[in-house]
Amino acid sequence: MDDRTGTTIHTGLLLSTTAAVAWLSGLPMLFPSLGPSAFVLALFQDSDATAPRRVIGGHAIGVAAGLLAYHLLAAGISMTNSPAPGSIAGLRLAVSAVLATTLTAGGMLATGTRHPPACATTLIVSLGLLSTPLEGALIVLAVVVLVVAHRLLLATERAGARYGEKLRS
Repeated sequence: MDDRTGTTIHTGLLLSTTAAVAWLSGLPMLFPSLGPSAFVLALFQDSDATAPRRVIGGHAIGVAAGLLAYHLLAAGISMTNSPAPGSIAGLRLAVSAVLATTLTAGGMLATGTRHPPACATTLIVSLGLLSTPLEGALIVLAVVVLVVAHRLLLATERAGARYGEKLRS
């Protein structure tokens, strides 16, 4: 199979796992930054970029930074209701987003858990979209599900390839 086709299918299969969990449970286990994480896992399958510590750790730092910034600066406000231009509410959300992203970048660099999609996760949280501790925990759980699905898919693909080699020899 062509690498582009394999990467495309791998990305879709990975996201399907969290989509199924979200659909069956009704929990917010599907959110925008999960798509880029699925693509990174599919594209760089055996890279340091896909180490579970980096993927899960990066998102966990993003959630923690987002929760801190949101509850410190913008609690009770959400981007679901666009604040008026030039409003204090809009300023609070903007500062929350900047602080969360800055803390996420610094946290990932300090801990060796660099995963760029986590900067989108921190924005989701810091802008009041999934900003309770329970929702933050669900974000991290969804990332764990994604990483486990990736590892299982890789193991299945490799086992199939070894089986195919045995048949050919």
